[in-house]
Amino acid sequence: MTIEEAQQKVDEWIKTVGVRYFSELTNMAILTEEVGELARIMARTYGDQSFKKSDLDKNLADEMADVLWVLICLANQTGVNLTEALEKNFEKKNIRDAERHKNNEKLK
Repeated sequence: MTIEEAQQKVDEWIKTVGVRYFSELTNMAILTEEVGELARIMARTYGDQSFKKSDLDKNLADEMADVLWVLICLANQTGVNLTEALEKNFEKKNIRDAERHKNNEKLK
């Protein structure tokens, strides 16, 4: 599935099953919540924190998909074409960071 197709599928789902989009501010709060849930799993899987019983049924891929879903909702609501935005972001990074990381002693 392309990013464009994902944006279309989310929009279709929201307008049929989900009835309507939550407000942009509500979705921003939900995105923050979903990123927190992802961070919790990352900290327990790859960091120093131990799992609690309530964390054991969490799935890393599902948490990442939740973050992506809400980000797509926000893009749809605000008229952002994520394909174009990502392409422009690559261009920006290729110009700005062309030598930056290669010259970073911390990365060698």
